[in-house]
Amino acid sequence: MNPKQYIAARAANELKPGDIVNLGIGIPTLVADYIPSDVKVFLHSENGILGVGPSPDLEHTDPNLVNAGKLPVSVLDGASFFDSASSFAMIRGGHVSVSILGALQIDANGRIANWAVPGKSVLGVGGAMDLLEGSKKVIVTTKHTNTEGGPKIVKELTYPITSERIVDLIITDLAVFTVKADGLHLIELSPGVSLREVEQKTDAPFHIPESFKNSKEVTV
Repeated sequence: MNPKQYIAARAANELKPGDIVNLGIGIPTLVADYIPSDVKVFLHSENGILGVGPSPDLEHTDPNLVNAGKLPVSVLDGASFFDSASSFAMIRGGHVSVSILGALQIDANGRIANWAVPGKSVLGVGGAMDLLEGSKKVIVTTKHTNTEGGPKIVKELTYPITSERIVDLIITDLAVFTVKADGLHLIELSPGVSLREVEQKTDAPFHIPESFKNSKEVTV
């Protein structure tokens, strides 16, 4: 399992039966393939689908059936289709239980930047702002560092902020953080990852449980 798959599988374990879940572009789209068989959730795509299923194989790919990121999807029995206005009404009306989003940066307070990189062309903000403001719970899934090896969890955002709403949980290939009023709290280290590595690759301060401080390496 590669790092992105690991992150997606870990995020899938956060879902509860009956959740209506929006999966953002990137790593979040992989979550559909790792939802436990005994957990019945309803995957929502902002381009107008409720009832998205796992990624289809090439033989069963329909070029006209895609998610908001234009990737092929399958649909489950009972799925429904609707226009974009209705889809965003669901989001803005507070009907999405959980949104799983990617991020370019996360700051020390749990706010994210995920829609624009300074100096690069931008197609549009998409639904990220609406999902942050309208979802009951927001989970961020991202690699811990960027392509240059720099930290993505930073003291302050240097990319345009997406929303003032803080996220609830951050899942990376190295660790899991929960976000509280006093900042980021480390709650889990990925298998084979040491606390020292997480500290070295995280720019923002975070709270560390005493049990982690007393161990060179904690695996879960």
